[in-house]
Parts: sequence; C-alpha cells; structure tokens
Amino acid sequence: MVKEPLLEIQDLWVEVEGKEVLKGVSLTIPKGETHALFGRNGSGKTTLLMTIMGFPTYKVRHGKIIFKGEDITHLPPFERARRGIGIMFQRPPTIRGVKLREMLKLCAKENGIKIEELAREFGFEGFLERDVNRGFSGGELKKSELLQLLIQDPDLVLLDEPESGVDMENIQVVGRMIRKLLQKDTHRPRTKSGLIITHTGFILQFVPADLGYVMMDGTIYCQGNPQEIFEGIQKHGYEECVSCLKRIEA
Repeated sequence: MVKEPLLEIQDLWVEVEGKEVLKGVSLTIPKGETHALFGRNGSGKTTLLMTIMGFPTYKVRHGKIIFKGEDITHLPPFERARRGIGIMFQRPPTIRGVKLREMLKLCAKENGIKIEELAREFGFEGFLERDVNRGFSGGELKKSELLQLLIQDPDLVLLDEPESGVDMENIQVVGRMIRKLLQKDTHRPRTKSGLIITHTGFILQFVPADLGYVMMDGTIYCQGNPQEIFEGIQKHGYEECVSCLKRIEA
C-alpha cells in the first residue's frame, strides 16, 4: 500500500549568501516514516533543514516544498510551525531572561500534555526554572530542544545531528525522547514523520529509520537501507561514496 506523502521536496535549488548550496534536491517522506540523511560536514544537510523550516537566509531559487499537499515554499517559519513542522537545532541559542517553563508554555498545544509530567519522565524537571539553554551541557541542550518539540507536538520533526556533543549517559535519554516524539514505541499506526540529519549515523542505534540518503556537494546521490548505508560509512568512510559516484558517472 502506498503511503500518503507528508513532505515532498521537488528539485530544490538553494543559495546562501550568494553561494549555491543545494543543487536539485528531491525527496518524499510519507506520513509515519523516519528518514535519515547522511553526509560529510559542509555537504548541505543543515541547509536543507533550514530551508524546509523557511529561514530567510536560505533563498530558494528553484523547486518546491510541499507539506500536507500545500506549497509552503515561500511561507515564513511561524506559518510552517503552525502547520505542524518542528526543528531541533544542532547549536540552539541561549535565551537570557526566559525560563524554560515559560518557553514550554508558549510551545504547548491543547493536547493534554503536562509540562511537569513530561519533564519528570526524562529527568529534566530541575531545569524548568533556568533560562533557556543557559549554561546547559551538550546533552542538556538536546534534551531542552526535544522537550520543546514534545510539547509542540509537530507532525514533521527535523533533527539536526541529535547525537552531536552528547555523552553515552545522555544519548540513551535523547534516543528515548526522539522515539516518543516519532511514536516509535506505539503499537498504533504512526502519524508523525521525521528527517534526521547525521554525520556519524550513531543516532540510528537508538532511533530506527525507514530510509536513508547520502548527500554530497548539495545533491542526494543515493538512497537505500539506512543501516546498510551507516555500516558502509563506518567501514569505508565517505571516500567510498565518492568512489562509487565516480564509477557511476564514468
């Protein structure tokens, strides 16, 4: 059975500060699926997420972004968030003077999720009265971001290197939070979708993905089983991807 697409990226070309970064990117994420995007640092992965979210620095020169059947290519970020897209930044900003509890109240929907209960579930209740991300460790930053997403309850989750800067103790909690966010532990049909970008692929040991892509120089060159792609990168590095590409082009 063909699944209903939640997100469709169609031949997307994007410039950042006058430099062409994305070059003809196309992908489709069906409702209820999680996809993983692998690539070296600087390959364009973060640019893709920021463009999907609609940040103005990322200029779409050609192509479309379709979400829930609607062309959102030129909508501002707050409209995309209203429609059900949420993002976790790799390096989120510190917001002085704003307590995490206040931020979570701003993110909250009328969906019955209790801030205190959710924070307690992941051992984060002690951070609710602290300024957002101020003095947080790498793992605490990720948990803060994910707590905000869990309260926001988006239909599409964009995760920028969720394992980056997280120690072994915290990575398991981060994995549990992402699994909850993407309904990985429910027996009901999943409705939430995700796009996880990763340099190392390590997060897949905690959060399974349905499909993987490899991005190189702003273009998606291949897709397939994410675990097989991850194992290939672990064994051969991205140099094998470069060699494979050269053989295909030859």
